[in-house]
This record gives sequence, structure tokens and C-alpha cells, in this order.
Amino acid sequence: MTGDPADIRGWQRLGGEVTTSGRIEEADVARLAALGVKQVVNLALDSHPEALADEAGKFAAAGIAYTHIPVPFDAPEEAHFAAFRAAVEQGPKPVHVHCIMNWRVSAFFYRLHRDHQGMAEAEARALMAQQWVPDSPDKPDWRAWAEFIA
Repeated sequence: MTGDPADIRGWQRLGGEVTTSGRIEEADVARLAALGVKQVVNLALDSHPEALADEAGKFAAAGIAYTHIPVPFDAPEEAHFAAFRAAVEQGPKPVHVHCIMNWRVSAFFYRLHRDHQGMAEAEARALMAQQWVPDSPDKPDWRAWAEFIA
């Protein structure tokens, strides 16, 4: 994939076949299709005010496989991570994974890189830190993420 759309919130390329971002807007569906994306994985909740309505239908109409793994921001679980890992490792490539801010996604990839793909912890953390660092003790919702990535 070439011509990365850096204006998509939180856009990040993790490799030749993996990109991530925050929220997707309607015009981004065609842009991702033009980049050759074969699968989109969404970790955001449909109920979020910035969620794209009928995202699954829009990607299906563009011929892109779609996997929705709704991860409550205050309660990421191992089952969510297992579903994410299966989608990313076994689904069509190139894959684009997004949420609303690219925070959930960056934490999930941190664990995938560190625990399953042999990436050094410092390198995996540096990639995640380009989006956020989920260990701020003064933000209650973030405590769940600090535990999730531990």
C-alpha cells in the first residue's frame, strides 16, 4: 500500500500489510479500498458518537472484509485480544485496524508485537507511544489499560 492518508486521525503504518488509525469517516472507506486494504478490524463501540454508522455495510459494499470487536474503553478483556489476534493473523491482508483515537489499537498491537511476534519490548512500546501511553495514574479509565498491557 502506498500513498498513506496521513490526515486520517492517528494514522500509523506498522508494516507492509498492517495500518492503523483512529476513527474512520465515510470518505475513508474508498480511500482504504484504493490503498488495497482487504480487511478492516474495528475495536471501537458502535455507540460512540464518532463511530461511522453502518461501517460493516459500507466496507462490505467496497469489497473489504470487516471484523468488529467492540472493546469497552474501561474494560479490555483477554477475549477481545484473542479475537483481535485471530483476525489480524488469519484474516485477509493488507489489514487496517482502527478504533476512535488509535489508543485501543496501539495497546493491542503492543501486546501482539511483544508477546507473539518476538519484537523487543522497547521497540513495541515505542510504536505504541506514538499514539498513547496507557499508564497515567490520574486517569481512571487508563488503569484498565495499564493492567491489560502488563
